[in-house]
Amino acid sequence: MNASCSLWQDNSLSVKHFSFAKFSEITEQCFLLFTLILLMFLASLTGNALIALAIWTNPVLHTPMYFFLANLSVLEIGYTCSVIPKMLQSLVSEARGISREGCATQMFFFTLFAISECCLLAAMAFDRYTAICSPLHYATRMSRGVCSQLAVVSWGVGCIVGLGQTNYIFSLNFCGPCEIDHFFCDLPPILALACGDTSHNEVAVFVVAILCISSPFLLIIASYGRILAAVLIMPSPEGRRKALSTCSSHLLVVTLFYGSGSVTYLRPKASHSPGTDKLLALFYTVVTSMLNPIIYSLRNKEVKAALWRTLGRKNVLTHG
Repeated sequence: MNASCSLWQDNSLSVKHFSFAKFSEITEQCFLLFTLILLMFLASLTGNALIALAIWTNPVLHTPMYFFLANLSVLEIGYTCSVIPKMLQSLVSEARGISREGCATQMFFFTLFAISECCLLAAMAFDRYTAICSPLHYATRMSRGVCSQLAVVSWGVGCIVGLGQTNYIFSLNFCGPCEIDHFFCDLPPILALACGDTSHNEVAVFVVAILCISSPFLLIIASYGRILAAVLIMPSPEGRRKALSTCSSHLLVVTLFYGSGSVTYLRPKASHSPGTDKLLALFYTVVTSMLNPIIYSLRNKEVKAALWRTLGRKNVLTHG
């Protein structure tokens, strides 16, 4: 038995340590993937940190839309940092083990950031709906207090779901094998290693996915349905173009995030395969987090200008 798969005795035999499956026996493939993921990880961290910093240091961006964008950038940083470092270590090191407690911690933070992002994307859609469909009431409906409450609720829901799901899954016994056929401690591959009947846990994961992934998504769809109806009756083509341009970046981010998340967690269990799940995991943990700051900076003139001002200010301080 692998040293990282030790067992302990407490009423029943249960795995104390897990290990991640090796991506490939070909060393060059592992190093190639390591290099690609590392570059995307660094790009994601840099891009999201710059956007959060630009919004924080530029008063012109202290509006509800950019307040939520700053929260999204912080979530993306936490989201990637919760799984990518361990993933990189597993790709180039023989030390691919992780303790039961470490695995539970990783699952908690990954779930916290993922569910919080689902809720925050819905809050951002509501903000756009209010701005376009009720512009005269926007200042009161999206006041600083309301925005703060929506952000706190998003983070709070993520924390509650993360604690509940992690506690529910790690209350199970894991009798072995203890090799996780995945890059990190995600819900489906960990459940696959549990002893006995896990149907109740699988139902719980699916129900939470429906409530915390589908429900915010339906709110987003409803918001954009109302937005589209309002835009279509605008008399000015310029007004229609401007209204839609404020939504395009958010729509792209929603499509990327929900597309990969829905395929991963809402498709039937029989259609799951380790290879497909790993590719999807790479997409929604690395690629989308790297693309989000690019989408917002390239498609938003105010963010682009704020980034240049922030970078210019840093250069002045460096050379001053």
